[in-house]
Amino acid sequence: MPSWRSSAAYRIALVNFTAFALGLAVLGTVIFKAMHISFTSQLDAMLTEEAEDLANEYRSGGERELRRTIAERQSGSSRSRMLYAVFAPGGRRIAGGLNTPRPELGVHSIMFVDPREGADSARGVAVDLSPDERLLVAADADWIERIDRTVIAYFAIAFGSACALGLAGALFLARYLRRRLQSISRAAEAIIGGNVRMRMPIGDRRDEFDNLALTLNRMLDRIEGLLENLRQVSSDVAHDLRTPLARLRTRLEEGALKAANGESTAAVIEESIGNVDEVLSLFAAILRIAEVEAGQTRRYFKAVDLSDLLTELAESYAPAIEDGGRTLQSSMETAVAVEGDRELLAQAVINLVENAQRHTPRGSSIRLTLTSSATTAFVQVTDDGPGVPARELGSMPKRFSRLETSRSTPGYGLGLNLVRAVAKLHDGRLVLKNADPGLSAVIELPKAEQLAVAADDRIPDLSKKEGKTASA
Repeated sequence: MPSWRSSAAYRIALVNFTAFALGLAVLGTVIFKAMHISFTSQLDAMLTEEAEDLANEYRSGGERELRRTIAERQSGSSRSRMLYAVFAPGGRRIAGGLNTPRPELGVHSIMFVDPREGADSARGVAVDLSPDERLLVAADADWIERIDRTVIAYFAIAFGSACALGLAGALFLARYLRRRLQSISRAAEAIIGGNVRMRMPIGDRRDEFDNLALTLNRMLDRIEGLLENLRQVSSDVAHDLRTPLARLRTRLEEGALKAANGESTAAVIEESIGNVDEVLSLFAAILRIAEVEAGQTRRYFKAVDLSDLLTELAESYAPAIEDGGRTLQSSMETAVAVEGDRELLAQAVINLVENAQRHTPRGSSIRLTLTSSATTAFVQVTDDGPGVPARELGSMPKRFSRLETSRSTPGYGLGLNLVRAVAKLHDGRLVLKNADPGLSAVIELPKAEQLAVAADDRIPDLSKKEGKTASA
């Protein structure tokens, strides 16, 4: 288990805490500076107002009235009382008790000698009463300094408390993140160890971690399904190859005996070639399905007139189906176009028609129809044969899936799997259902005008399309 120093969760939490502390410090500094400037501005305004008032006293009553006013105002005992001084041109103080050198004009900080505290700082405003006399009005800045120290002390306490809470929250967050990540890591380790049915834990909050776990679980379900399909394919390939290979071996042994006896082996060789072709056709079908599922043919997609394609297929296959003792009827809605691969679409429909022909008795009727809704085209192949048990409809499109009643017929159970792969490649789907009697297989495809299939699209009622269809 990694230490806290190497833990990304702790690093993230501590970085967030550091950013929080720095932000709080900057905020406190800005507020303190703004408050200090505000108090200083208020004091400067008071001093300026006081200096203007005394200047008016000087203009109206002269120097004697100014001295009397200054003396009255200096007699107060408040610690925040104002201090006054009037200076001659040489810097000599001629009035007031403020012990400081002659200042420059304007508002600024000064140093003065406090009778009780000694050297001290103050804020002062200096104005000229006449060309020879300069008035200085000042106030001890000690009360502002006391406010500053009080604010700093309280801010330090608040900052320390906030940092303590922030650090505790950061550590709690780090432990929470680490615990959630470790739960996912432990599940992944169990899966690596061979427990493929293990899944990521999901909480009740449905937060980002739960959404991630849901996504990972869906991925694992998909991987498990692919592994199961791989095991099934391996088993089914081995099972289906056993018979032709066994026949091939038997015939080769017979051929070897005939060759040893000087008999002709041409028939044996011809039958053996047929057995090899059967095996090759199986692998060709598997590779074709893999190619379709990989979507390698999508780059060749173009607009396909589905009405013309199905009409052509119906006219081509009707005689062969009639020769087999069955009938093929067709009904096509005109001008239905999809975006796709014409060859693959034709192969999918041929598979459905041949599947219906292979698994229905002589005298059965097969119907090929094309209808559409606003967004979807429906290619439907229906027969009136024995049908399929409802519990087995879902497994029929799986690879190498064959019903018990079909074991005696040729094939490997790949036809419907290819149809489903082609439908999925074209953003559609294959729907199987009982027709009572018989089986109905429907390929739903998005029309070329709008490839997104509406969720509430259903197979339309064919009886309502009679006025728009043409029979073949």
